[in-house]
Amino acid sequence: MHKPPKKPINPLIIKTLFIAFLMTGCSSLKRTLNQRMADESFRHSFHGLVIIDANTDKEIYAVNGDAYFTPASNTKIVTFYTGLRLLPKNIPALRYMVANDTVFFEGTGDPTWLHPYFKDSTAIHWLQKQGNLALFTKNHQEKRFGPGWAWEDYDTYFSPEKSMLPLYGNVVMMSNNDALEVSPGNFKNQITLKDTTIHREEFQNRFYISPTEQDTLEIPFITNDTLSKGLLESVLGKEIVLAKQFPEGKKQVIYGVDTDSIYKRMLFVSDNFLAEQLLLAASGMISDTLSTQKAIDYMLGNDLKDLAQQPRWVDGSGLSRYNLFTPRSFVHILQKLHDELPEDRLFAIFPMWGPDSTVEEWEDTTTEPFLFAKSGSMGNNYNLSGYIKTKSGKLLIFSFMNNHFRVPSQVIREQMYTTLKHLYEHY
Repeated sequence: MHKPPKKPINPLIIKTLFIAFLMTGCSSLKRTLNQRMADESFRHSFHGLVIIDANTDKEIYAVNGDAYFTPASNTKIVTFYTGLRLLPKNIPALRYMVANDTVFFEGTGDPTWLHPYFKDSTAIHWLQKQGNLALFTKNHQEKRFGPGWAWEDYDTYFSPEKSMLPLYGNVVMMSNNDALEVSPGNFKNQITLKDTTIHREEFQNRFYISPTEQDTLEIPFITNDTLSKGLLESVLGKEIVLAKQFPEGKKQVIYGVDTDSIYKRMLFVSDNFLAEQLLLAASGMISDTLSTQKAIDYMLGNDLKDLAQQPRWVDGSGLSRYNLFTPRSFVHILQKLHDELPEDRLFAIFPMWGPDSTVEEWEDTTTEPFLFAKSGSMGNNYNLSGYIKTKSGKLLIFSFMNNHFRVPSQVIREQMYTTLKHLYEHY
């Protein structure tokens, strides 16, 4: 018996079924995310989460995306973007001009001069080859600390002072294992072996280390023009005069290390000093006067003027509780980074984040590395913003911000990780 030919399936039906399938998947994902955001660990705190697809700009999820949060070190993402927009491939190390057989020079904010990690001597080697040297130190509008920084952190490793020509990371490194070792050695006579809860006097460079201390300590020192001159003279092996003014004319530039190496270190160890100095160095590209505020004003008036919610942005590191950003603003900035950088370069700079914290090697043996993100924490706050490479090959951009919780931060981090891992597995 002859069977009648089958009718072709209407393309409209196929399209409708496909859309219904996607809608069902999206609804299921949103329900799961809503349940996780309603978890007991988030119950008495303020939290926000925004997720978009990096390639389509489609918003996957948003809760409190337009609300302002204290970002802590998520601020370093904005500093990173500022550096990319304003700084050249190699950081300006110093600016100089020759007048009357003297080389006049000034700092640019470059943080790498003799830094414990970078140990850069580019500018040092150049200065050693010159004749008479005059250091100009008045090319800035900065205080030693940023607005809203905690005053009691003056002797902690994460709070070095800002300066125009930082040396040795603006910290003294000291250990007392077999014998007292100090870098830079200029401070050795100012160190006392003593059991005490502080490591430096508040208003003078007098330091303390316990006789039984096993670790190497990094203690910020108080910066000033005379100290900078003395430290430089020690390493150069020649005298320097402090100039009262800089000669008129076009300044020449000596360039130092690759800026990508500074960005990577800043993001990976959340280095406040590098962040603050990068913002100062960036300001030197738009003004003769180094100023954190000038760099911030420029970025908010130009590259970041399209942010839907304009932030309150006061420093480069996020040490200040005055900073206020929304999750949507961070997602917007992260999207700019993804649009403007090749992925291989971006993910070579951006750190991986595991179940506990930033990691150098991926720790979750159940998955491939999928989280590239910058955390930001201070008392009762923990935030994470970055990228998720999903199992299906998608790339998501997210900002997950949590403020004012009273539970241990480990609880918050674990809940964040399981939420983001669900996105990795199901989107």
